[in-house]
Amino acid sequence: MLGSLVRRPVYFNETMEQMYLIGVGSLFLVVLTGAFSGQGFALAFSQELAAFGAKDYLGRIMSMAIVRELGPTLTGLMVAARVASGITAEIGAMKSSNQIDAMVAFGIDPIKKIARARLISLMVMVPALTIVCDVVAILGGWIIGLFIANVTSTMYWSAVIYKLNFGNIFMGLLKPICFSFVIAFISCYMGFTSKGGTKGVGRATTNSVMMTSITILIVNFLITKIVGSILKGYL
Repeated sequence: MLGSLVRRPVYFNETMEQMYLIGVGSLFLVVLTGAFSGQGFALAFSQELAAFGAKDYLGRIMSMAIVRELGPTLTGLMVAARVASGITAEIGAMKSSNQIDAMVAFGIDPIKKIARARLISLMVMVPALTIVCDVVAILGGWIIGLFIANVTSTMYWSAVIYKLNFGNIFMGLLKPICFSFVIAFISCYMGFTSKGGTKGVGRATTNSVMMTSITILIVNFLITKIVGSILKGYL
């Protein structure tokens, strides 16, 4: 899959179709997740901060936690739950119905046409969806801070902007890019290696979602640990 990124032919229409299915198709789910998770996160922290008289720090905590951790992880898990299952099921169904063998017989590389298009689409759309989730979650926190926690808009947004530094933004964009590779590799692999007809496709789909979700959590921890130690002075 990585080697196919720099080889022709390029299936532009297939890639654009996958971008629409992955990005636009997941937009409502990501917005809904970001809105309610951001509001719940802000509500819980505002109550704890109020006990110490530190409600001024709500914006900092929201900006740091959402941009660095919550936004990328939630977006990755939501996209994995929706997209990984679809990719695995689609490729598995194509394999069980001999469509992939037909592609090979006509001289079409299934890795270039099927896997590469989905990998490129995920590399573009997962970071974009993460940015949307971050913005919606921070807006949700602002609503809670303004109407429930009695934090002024100026105080909240100045604290949010203060924590939007290079380290947090870099880590917040690096994670979804890595998650896109995880989703593409595992879902395509499980689809291409599925066996046993429709029953095997069902097992491969279940395993794909499970493995992708677990791997995203592991990769998230490793990036936080390794990159966080490297960029310690910028966080």
